[in-house]
Amino acid sequence: MKERRPRALERETAALIGLAAALIGLAAALSGCATARDRPIAMKPVSIQTLQYYPYLVKGYQNSYPKRSIIVLMPAISRNFAAAGNGDQAPYQGHPAIGVILDQRDQVDQRLYGPALAPLFQHALAGAAREAGMIPAVATDSLHDELQARRAAYVMAARVTDLWVVKQRAHDNSAGPAWFSVARVAINVTIYKPPFDVPFWQGASGAQYNDPSTPAPGIMPADETEIYDHPGEVLSVALTRAVAGIFQHQDLYTLLAQDAAIRTP
Repeated sequence: MKERRPRALERETAALIGLAAALIGLAAALSGCATARDRPIAMKPVSIQTLQYYPYLVKGYQNSYPKRSIIVLMPAISRNFAAAGNGDQAPYQGHPAIGVILDQRDQVDQRLYGPALAPLFQHALAGAAREAGMIPAVATDSLHDELQARRAAYVMAARVTDLWVVKQRAHDNSAGPAWFSVARVAINVTIYKPPFDVPFWQGASGAQYNDPSTPAPGIMPADETEIYDHPGEVLSVALTRAVAGIFQHQDLYTLLAQDAAIRTP
């Protein structure tokens, strides 16, 4: 009997130690989950995004314009970063800044960069003109040279004044981290009739795209789901809408349709 009590005590002590270890492990796991949930998602400081024009995304103007030739010049890029905020907008290894990803405290988690913007917009404008029914071509010559060359019925010059996207982490929901993105693009366009250097038409177009879209009344933003995974895709939608919006100007359509009718035998 004298030897059995110490052994029973040893077994009870071992069981208590095991139980204590299990409780400590469970507490650590729960604490780790809470910490991981509150801790910002680790990201690389820089991301190179893909930007593109989405053909036929915008409907309603396809093949409505007269089949007249138009030269699209290389657009000028003169963005005003005053509304962009969030610090540095300098290029990164030749890539222009196009936006940021923010955490829940509005701090920058990642800076976003994209491709060369001038050729991107040049080909986007030519693509939209082709969808409209015109016969576009791109050129790297100056406006003066193209007007004097008279290679087309019209020459288009453009200036990009805004292009920026912000993706931000919202309050987490039951499905995990929630995000929302806002992208803005604005462009000014002038169309000339060679050889005259007086503008034939001037106009502007802009677009803002929210992903997810603005929720209906009574629905919290955190309950909405993003359509696009990458902020470059969100910005591409805004870019497409802004570029296509040029050819949705009723006054431009009327002017070109009447001009084609006058000049066509």
